[in-house]
Amino acid sequence: MADVGGVAADHLRSYIERIERLEEEKKAIADDIKEIFAEAKGTGFDVKAMRAIVRLRKMDKADYQEQEYMIDLYKHALGMLEENAPAEDDMPPEGDAF
Repeated sequence: MADVGGVAADHLRSYIERIERLEEEKKAIADDIKEIFAEAKGTGFDVKAMRAIVRLRKMDKADYQEQEYMIDLYKHALGMLEENAPAEDDMPPEGDAF
């Protein structure tokens, strides 16, 4: 292993090449996902809604509930909801995941 300026060149090259391979795989996966969304859109599904569902499914239950509570609170504050504002008691409990 050749050291250049105190850096093990072979070791560094190995890391860089591994990262480059993973970047290529990541791009291939992103392209596959893009194709699936295009296919879904072609069959009439709303891709924007699907992306939102995928994002929500990644969240744990407490974070999801807190986000929904805050969105409802803000909608009410802006007059976007006709129902009563969420009460403090309606704030979701901490804990559980989806």
